Amino acid sequence: MKPYIQASSEADKEFQNIIKELVANDTVQQMKNYRQHYETSCYEHCYVAAYYCFLICKKYHLDYISATRAAMLHDLFLYDWRKRQDGRKGLHAFTHGKTACENASKLFDLNEKEKDIIIKHMWPITFSMPKSFEGFILTFVDKYCALSESLEILKNRILMKRVSRYAYLLLSLLVIKI
Repeated sequence: MKPYIQASSEADKEFQNIIKELVANDTVQQMKNYRQHYETSCYEHCYVAAYYCFLICKKYHLDYISATRAAMLHDLFLYDWRKRQDGRKGLHAFTHGKTACENASKLFDLNEKEKDIIIKHMWPITFSMPKSFEGFILTFVDKYCALSESLEILKNRILMKRVSRYAYLLLSLLVIKI
C-alpha cells in the first residue's frame, strides 16, 4: 500500500534519514516475514504508518522524528498473531504494544515519548491513552492503514469474483455454441 499523500523528494529524503538506522537492523527486517493485515507484512504496515506520521507531524510542527521512529517500530512483535503462542499472556490486541516497545528498547535508544507512542497505539482498544499529540496521530494513522490494507484486499477479492463469474458465463456460452 502506497501512501496517498505526495511529498517532495526532499521530505522523502528526510523521512528515509530518520528511519535509516531502524530499517537497517536485522530484527526490523524480520518484520517482513510476518503478515499484519491480509497480504501486508508488519514491515510494510509500519513503514506506511511511519510515513504518514512523518508527514502529518511535520506539517503541524510536532515532534515528527519521535513519531516517525515510534511508528516504524510500533508492531515489532515477530510472531504470527493469528496463532496462539505458548507463554504469551493476553490477547494480541491488548499486549503487542508493550511487546513491541520491549523489543524496540532492546535494539534502540528510545526516548520516553517514543515508548509511550508504541505502547499506547492501540487506544481505545486498550484503556491507556497516549500522552502526546504524536501518540494520537499514530493511533489514528494505524487504524487508517489497517482499514486501507483490509479494504484493498476485500475489493480485489470482490473484483476477482466478478471476473470469474463473467469468465464462467463466457465459457458457458462458447461451449453451448459448439
